[in-house]
Amino acid sequence: MLTLDMVGLFKLLSDPTRLDIVCVLAKHGERCVCDLTAHLQLSQPKISRHLALLRTQGLLSDQRQGQWVYYRLADNLPIWAQHIIQTIAAERDDLTNLPAGSCS
Repeated sequence: MLTLDMVGLFKLLSDPTRLDIVCVLAKHGERCVCDLTAHLQLSQPKISRHLALLRTQGLLSDQRQGQWVYYRLADNLPIWAQHIIQTIAAERDDLTNLPAGSCS
């Protein structure tokens, strides 16, 4: 994992798509790319590009299950980063309804 500092976190979250992805994962836990594309109404390549950046910067971790890749907030995020993300996600009422398991 790369060292995440506050400036780096805020740079990552400055993009609206990345902010939405992180907030969805903070509110709803581990999700597949197809869940994120359906909920955020964005293309799979766009979501995947942002997920890859968030993962390489240490904000997310992933796990392959069959043909699907599931993403979640990294377990080893600093406490301050977890607090910032949870605080922002709590304010996002527009991300509350996310059906689980839309991948098939």
